[in-house]
Amino acid sequence: MTEPLPSGVERREFDGRDRLATQGTPVYGEPTDGDWRLWDAGRSKLAAMLESGMDVGLEGEEAVLYLGAASGTTVSHVADFAGPTYAVEFAPRPVRDLVGVAEDRENLFPLLKDARKPDTYAHLVESNVDAIVQDVATRGQARVAAENAQFLADDGRLLAALKARSEDVTRDPDEVFERALDDLRESYEVLETARLEPYHDDHLGVVARPL
Repeated sequence: MTEPLPSGVERREFDGRDRLATQGTPVYGEPTDGDWRLWDAGRSKLAAMLESGMDVGLEGEEAVLYLGAASGTTVSHVADFAGPTYAVEFAPRPVRDLVGVAEDRENLFPLLKDARKPDTYAHLVESNVDAIVQDVATRGQARVAAENAQFLADDGRLLAALKARSEDVTRDPDEVFERALDDLRESYEVLETARLEPYHDDHLGVVARPL
């Protein structure tokens, strides 16, 4: 059964297919249908999780901490339907683009910070956010999620895209995922997992809640 989409996310027809879309100012040249813009699962791990039928627990208007925001492709869509959206990115060049994206979204707050060092932005992010969306290309992805759990409400959700090649390019992705999930379970209860092919190779979508 297909899980319901968050309020503010709909399926619209693009290129003859029903695809995810949000309402907002275009960011990266994506196709539009009136006020709606295509949310491409091939460019967004969170969209791929939705397309895969995962129950991400988002209804709309949630407070979100987004780790690994890059230039703002996915986080711009999140800000279209969420409440306060804190976007953490450590590389200065993408943050410059992210600041531009935030000009059209008053609920989007770019933070030039390292997701591995949450104490450096703890004073900027509200406590008890409803969701943490994690898309970081670094070794130790489970550790990043654990260190940021302090921000998550007791009934909140971690929505993470684990990248096997960021952990170990030499090992079988299934082995990498199992080890990462074991580490994740020290801080979270894992509710659901799904491989994100065909949208993203060697990625595992994870939905979890804090212990």
